[in-house]
Amino acid sequence: MDLPEELKYTDKHEWIRLDGNVATVGITDFAQGELGDIVFLEMPGVGDQVQAGAECGTIEAVKTVAELFAPLSGKIKEINTALEKDASLVNQDPYGEGWMMRIELSNTGELDSLLTADAYRAQVN
Repeated sequence: MDLPEELKYTDKHEWIRLDGNVATVGITDFAQGELGDIVFLEMPGVGDQVQAGAECGTIEAVKTVAELFAPLSGKIKEINTALEKDASLVNQDPYGEGWMMRIELSNTGELDSLLTADAYRAQVN
């Protein structure tokens, strides 16, 4: 299981890469492996407000549908539109080309609730 040390994680299997006040978000390698072949994503729109821990979309795989949760509160700044054409990028490169959204943070205090790579690893092993 690939788990970059520089990222933060949630117990709902999202990863977070911080760049100032903006968080890039995707699902972990573990999560995409559990879901199998991802075929479609429903994500919030640019400008939408999301709340930490709240459902903000769905991930459809060949055999199942999973909820996508916002790891942090804020405004959707960008959506990875490449996933509209090829959702399998999430399976192929979950921490790179398979990123899902960028959130402009409204509450940086929520960062304290995120997991380190070691803490996330302990949860899924």
